[in-house]
Amino acid sequence: MSLREPALPAAEGDAFATLLRRFRAARRMSQLDLALTCEISARHLSFLETGRARPSREMVLQIADGLVLPLGSQNALLLAAGFAAVFPASPLESEALGPFRAVLQEMMDRHAPWPAILADRHWRVRGANASAAKLLAPLQAHGENSLIRMLTDSPVAEAMIANLPEVIHEMRGRIALEALEAGNDPVLRELLEALEAAGQRRPLPGGAPRRPLVPLVVNAPGGQLSFLSTIAHFGTSEDVTVRDLRLELLFPADDATRTALRELAA
Repeated sequence: MSLREPALPAAEGDAFATLLRRFRAARRMSQLDLALTCEISARHLSFLETGRARPSREMVLQIADGLVLPLGSQNALLLAAGFAAVFPASPLESEALGPFRAVLQEMMDRHAPWPAILADRHWRVRGANASAAKLLAPLQAHGENSLIRMLTDSPVAEAMIANLPEVIHEMRGRIALEALEAGNDPVLRELLEALEAAGQRRPLPGGAPRRPLVPLVVNAPGGQLSFLSTIAHFGTSEDVTVRDLRLELLFPADDATRTALRELAA
């Protein structure tokens, strides 16, 4: 009688092995690096990546922790190995997240008259207060709800955003980091490629000094509006949807913008 664990069916084993290799490659870790981080043998990790060994549920989570994967990617790795997802992914509109939606709405309302934008992990707009909705309206004229695509594809972006090359360059760096952290997210890769292409079309001015803070400068009918932003993440939840949200709060970068927004609100 054999004491060895039965092998996974080829499809399941290949799915896990393939995804594990992709996540490790995205992290730019060697097998030895990951094995040392997870405190397992490099031989065993090699067997997992080739489908010669079957991971336990605990091993999948141990490897996911070593790769510092976001919750959604941890679920994907578990599913590929034939296990149920651990972390819930409640729809933002669900009853379970009702109290959290109320908190988000209060944060956006209290931020007025400064703009506040709620976005998911792929930078799709999921909510906005009144001043942010007015700011985004020209960029959303064709039904676009991706903040990244508004920058790279909107026909009015160049006329509306006075420092568009700067904003694209700053956002490209941000998305590059998020794509690295996500490990293997094709949507983030596509967004990064779009930003890189837009950056080539609209390069930064040669020889221009880098500013320590990159504002968003908007050409408005009454004059330019200048904003600085801060982004809030919600890290205390184990729900994938909540963990992936970000709330971008824009603040006036000068007195003229502060005055203009207060007058518009009044």
